Amino acid sequence: MKRLPRRLPPLNALRAFEASARHLNFRLAAEELGVTQAAVAQHVRGLEADLGIRLFERLPRSLALTTPGRSYATRLRRAFEMITEATATLRQEPERLTISLSPTFASKWLLPRLPELSKAHPEIELRILATEELSNFQSDGVDIAVRQGRPPFGPGLVADLLFEQEVVAVCSPTIVPQGISSPTFETFDDCTFLNDAHDLWSEFAERVLRRTIPASARQMRFSQTSLAIDAAIAGQGLALASRFLVEGDLQAGRLVQAFPHAMRAGVNAYVITLRKPRHPASTAVVREWLLRHRNDV
Repeated sequence: MKRLPRRLPPLNALRAFEASARHLNFRLAAEELGVTQAAVAQHVRGLEADLGIRLFERLPRSLALTTPGRSYATRLRRAFEMITEATATLRQEPERLTISLSPTFASKWLLPRLPELSKAHPEIELRILATEELSNFQSDGVDIAVRQGRPPFGPGLVADLLFEQEVVAVCSPTIVPQGISSPTFETFDDCTFLNDAHDLWSEFAERVLRRTIPASARQMRFSQTSLAIDAAIAGQGLALASRFLVEGDLQAGRLVQAFPHAMRAGVNAYVITLRKPRHPASTAVVREWLLRHRNDV
């Protein structure tokens, strides 16, 4: 009888653990992987629960590998290196570049501009990896990433500021009562608050509006910011988004800014590349194109 293969732990959890083991710090691992510190810690906790083994000792300011954790990290590192080497051997298209970015940034900013890039540089074949999941420059073959965070993002990486993060409240002009040129919080008493995975409405209300979202307020939640923005365009309520993601919709009149003030977020958007890229010329072309078009609407 053929033996069934044993179930492996989730790959994202293994990436989070391996990066944390190298840095002995969840924050630094998160910056390297382009996700939040909480996401890395959650992946590691899940891996420990799945294995039934403690991999780290949590110290006040850092981490320390347990004996099983140290052995596991060493073997995982070798495994990732083997995967990277095997993948590189199969790849024969030196001018194919992979860009890793969030689905919202892909749909709201990059995709409308891609025809221009493709026309200007037909020799570069782009692979768009639009995901909220962990992406790794080595194991995923990523050449360029657009991620929110604070530099430095890890050894061997270069980060260039793409956008400063300004969060604004937006809605369809159809839900602003006629004759009101300066809406207030009370103007939208009957509106639905559209939330994404960042769940910033409570913080925005307190910091910008000096108000509290009532417990009775209608709320709707989406897994991606782009869905909340589309719902706002459709007149379903008020959404929060980074200004650079909705600037085109504001200019076109599909959205209006509900309140005059914005909230500065704690992280900004960066273009991240390898210090020693696999395809230096093509990577430099796309990186410079992204930075040159950051002020486009």
